[in-house]
Amino acid sequence: MSWPSNTAYSDNQDDQSPTKRDFAMKHNNNNNEYGSGPGLINPRDKFQGSDSAYNDHLDKAVNAVGPGPSLKPTGRSKSPEFGYAEHHEHRRSSTLSPRVGDLDFKELSPASTKNTNTSRKSVEEIEHQQNLSSVRTHLGLEREAPVLDEHDDYLHSRWSAVRYVLREPLAEFFGTFIMVLFGNGGVAQVLLSAGQQSAPGKDGYGTYQSINWAWGIGVMLGIYVAGDSGGFLNPAITFSFCVYRKLPWRRFPIYFVAQFLGGLCAAGVIYINYINAIDSVEGHGIRTVPPSPTATGGIFCTYPQAFLTKASQFFSEFIASTILMLVIFALKDDSNPGAMGKSGAGPMFPLALLFLIFGLGACFGWDTGYAINLARDFGPRLMSYAVGYVGVWSAGGYYFWIPMVAPFCGCLFGGLLYDVFVYTGPESPVNNPWIGIPLTYKAWRRRAARRGLMKRKETGGDDVEKGRQ
Repeated sequence: MSWPSNTAYSDNQDDQSPTKRDFAMKHNNNNNEYGSGPGLINPRDKFQGSDSAYNDHLDKAVNAVGPGPSLKPTGRSKSPEFGYAEHHEHRRSSTLSPRVGDLDFKELSPASTKNTNTSRKSVEEIEHQQNLSSVRTHLGLEREAPVLDEHDDYLHSRWSAVRYVLREPLAEFFGTFIMVLFGNGGVAQVLLSAGQQSAPGKDGYGTYQSINWAWGIGVMLGIYVAGDSGGFLNPAITFSFCVYRKLPWRRFPIYFVAQFLGGLCAAGVIYINYINAIDSVEGHGIRTVPPSPTATGGIFCTYPQAFLTKASQFFSEFIASTILMLVIFALKDDSNPGAMGKSGAGPMFPLALLFLIFGLGACFGWDTGYAINLARDFGPRLMSYAVGYVGVWSAGGYYFWIPMVAPFCGCLFGGLLYDVFVYTGPESPVNNPWIGIPLTYKAWRRRAARRGLMKRKETGGDDVEKGRQ
C-alpha cells in the first residue's frame, strides 16, 4: 500500500513536507529508528524522537531506581548473572557507560575526543557531580539519578543540584500527592454534596462508586508521575519489594518519608479547597469523625463500621492488602503470560492498577474504607488532627493503628503467596536455598564473593584497576 507524498505515511523517504517532519524524523545515531509518542515538539531532538534513546533512559532508570511497579523491564541484557531469560528486571544494560565515580579524570577530560561516548565535562564539573553522587549515596540512593545524559543541568544552579540529588524521593512525593489528592477529593465531593437537589441526579454529586473511580484514577496518575522512582506510592509495597525483589533496603526510609509527606500535603490541599463546604455541613469550627451523623473526618482517612470487632477490622485491611500485592507481583512478572504478555503489564501497568483499586473498593471497601496504605491514611489523619478534628485517634476503638500495620502484613503475605506458588525468578528469597540466608560459613563466603564479582562487573571496577596498573 502506498501513501500520497504529502502525508506523514509517505513512501517517499526524501519527502520533507511539514507533515512528514512533524510526524517523525530519522536519526543517524540510533539506527534510523523513528520516534513515537503523542507528539514531537522538536522532531530533530534525538530524545524526543528516538525509541532507542528512550529505551536507554528506561535502562538507566531501572539501574538507578531498582525494580519497581511502574518500571518496564527491557530485557536487552543477556547476562546470566542477573537471572533467567524471563526475569530481566534487575539486569543492567550493556549499553550503559561506567559510573562517573569509577573513571579517571583523564578519560573524561575535554581533550579526549576520539571516543564519541567520552564526556566533555570539565574536571570541576566532574568533581561537582561526584559530590552530588556522594550525597545521594548517604541518603540511600544510587550514585546516579535516572536523568538523561543530555539533561544533566544539575550543574547550573543550586536548586537543580537539589532536584538531582532528591529526584526519586521527589517523584514518590508527588506521585503520592496526586494519588491522595484525587482519592480524598472524590470522597469530599461525594460526602459534602449528599442530598444536593441541584446535582444532576438530584441526590448529590456522585455515589460510592465515584469514590472508587477517584482512587483508581488517582493511583494510575500517581504512578505516571512517579515513574522515575519506581512508582511505589505505598510503604507496604516498597517494603515488599525490598523483601521479595531485592530493592535496596537503604532506600526504604527516604521513600517512606516522601510518601508520608505526599499524603500529608495532599490532605492539606483538600482541606483548604473544601473548608467552606465542611463549615456548611458541620457548622463553623465544628470538626467531627464517624459515627457522628454530620461527620466529615472520613474525607481524609478511613474509619471502620461501628459494629466491627478489632479482629474484623484487621482482617478486612489484611485481605485487601494481600490481594493488592499478589496482583501487583503478577502484573510485574514477565514470565506470566496472563500478565498481559511475556513482557508483563509494561506501560499498561498503571491502567491495570486503576481497575485493581476500583475492584478492591467495590468488593472490600465498605467495612474499613480499604486504606491498604499507611501514607494514604496516617498522613491525612495527622493533617485532620492538626486542623481540629476531634476523636481522630480514639474512633473505632483506637482503630488508627490498623491501617498502619495491616497493609504491611497483608502485602508481605500476598507476595509470599505469589512467590511460593507462581513465581520462578531468582530474585525472590523463596526460590533460593534456605530462603537466601547463608547458614554455613562456606555458603556465606560464596555469597560474598559472588556479590563482589557482580558489583565489579556492574561498575567496571576490574577494567579501571587494570588501567591504573
